[in-house]
Amino acid sequence: MYEQKVTLSNEIGLHARPASIFIRQAVKFPCDITVEKAGRSYNAKSIMSVLSMSASKGDEIIIRADGESETEAVSSLIDLVENKLTDY
Repeated sequence: MYEQKVTLSNEIGLHARPASIFIRQAVKFPCDITVEKAGRSYNAKSIMSVLSMSASKGDEIIIRADGESETEAVSSLIDLVENKLTDY
């Protein structure tokens, strides 16, 4: 298992379009991926799960992966959150 914390910096957090972009990246990896916010875990490969998290700008989340390519999965999603979702 590999995990890393990140703070959401884009204006709308992981809602609507940013959430769908996040999920499309997550499903590329064969491992189990979860996102934790405020002590609750959410399936990073499920749009309903990610949207129900209600993650907003400034929220700290933990991205956790377990299985094949876990380090690459977390690193890829951290990069996405920190650098590519800033336009949303």
